[in-house]
Amino acid sequence: MECFPLIFAGRVQPMPGDGRPTGMFKLPVRDRVWVGIEGLATDAQADRRVHGGPEKAVHQLPLENHRRLAAAFPDIATRFAAGALGENLSTEGITDEDVAIGDVFALGAAVIQLNQPRTPCWKINARHGREGIAAHVEREGLAGWYFRVLEPGWLSPGDALRRIARNPSPISLRRFHALRGERRPLLEALVQLADTPGLTPDWQRRLRERLDWLSQNP
Repeated sequence: MECFPLIFAGRVQPMPGDGRPTGMFKLPVRDRVWVGIEGLATDAQADRRVHGGPEKAVHQLPLENHRRLAAAFPDIATRFAAGALGENLSTEGITDEDVAIGDVFALGAAVIQLNQPRTPCWKINARHGREGIAAHVEREGLAGWYFRVLEPGWLSPGDALRRIARNPSPISLRRFHALRGERRPLLEALVQLADTPGLTPDWQRRLRERLDWLSQNP
């Protein structure tokens, strides 16, 4: 699996309208950039409690998801273009059906691992001036996914994103979203997901808490 992502990064700035700080407005990266443990050196996040850090270092979003959003919100369809949801990597030809928790990719000279889906926040609505976008993104699983950085390195525009390793029993992001949405998923499926190599410790904890609750409330 290989594609050639558009690369985006941005600094913290006031959100139009209410002035709250946000790092959601990303610009195309034109020169090579260092990809470190916390992501692109030229990128920043406003609320470090929920964005950024080693477990949310690089965010990828398919252009296919922007097209689905454009179809769902036709009156603001032109807003949904590469970079419009604050992603670092905008790609075509790789969707949540194609990638799985634990997948390892070469990104330029860096090596990154897919470790969790992204959870959308209110800033999507604020940026695009429309209520309901974030809820739709969450419901349909359109927010993309995060990587941790296993090996830092330089990334240049035009470099490939190429999968180099995968778990023996991969669970796709599409399957991840489906399990989250099921009222009473099979316990065996949740166990497999919680035990998937590469999944973040936070998601492991949350899934095991749900497993405990389901086991105690049959």
